[in-house]
Amino acid sequence: MRKAVVFDLDGTLVDSLADIRASFRHVLRQAGYPEPDDAAMSRLIGRPLAEMFREAAPGADESRLVAAFRDYYPEHLADHSRPYPGVPELLAALGSAGYLRVVATTKKTPVAEKLVAAVGLEGLLDHVQGTDGLPPKPAPDVVLAALEAVGGQGLWMVGDTVHDIGAGRAAGLATYAVTWGNHDAATLAAAGPDRLEPDLGALGELLTEREAV
Repeated sequence: MRKAVVFDLDGTLVDSLADIRASFRHVLRQAGYPEPDDAAMSRLIGRPLAEMFREAAPGADESRLVAAFRDYYPEHLADHSRPYPGVPELLAALGSAGYLRVVATTKKTPVAEKLVAAVGLEGLLDHVQGTDGLPPKPAPDVVLAALEAVGGQGLWMVGDTVHDIGAGRAAGLATYAVTWGNHDAATLAAAGPDRLEPDLGALGELLTEREAV
């Protein structure tokens, strides 16, 4: 069984938060609701869309807002989104070293695959797994589904939110929190990841150390 590293997508591999925020605010603005500030958006991103809109627009028809987002966002998901520095090189190195590289994201799989292709990461990932009706993170289901899809043995769950850390821990993986995404260092530290880093630069070394144990 090949060893696998599981990555969150938005805020972990791809600097996509600006496009998510812009699309979310566009939908609220078009529906006549106030737009949340960046601090409020940080609390919302990483949760299911229905929950996000329920909190941002209490009493609104959340299903209508979710549908509007799903119409708008796929056409704007790469307006500004790009891989974080060093991500393509890291994924290429992991593949060369024999590791499976899988994504476990809250997005639906087709939208996640579209983003991966749009930012040039399609050939650097072995599988992209969306939540697709599974219980959302911090439940481990999407992480386990990603590993099952490739028949891999998970080593690390890498993410930028406490939801990622909770899901990785529940799936039995070591957890690597990166602070360049949605949740800040203090928020992530409170979730107790095995490793807290400003970027993904230490991941290769950690994999080498784990293999040596």
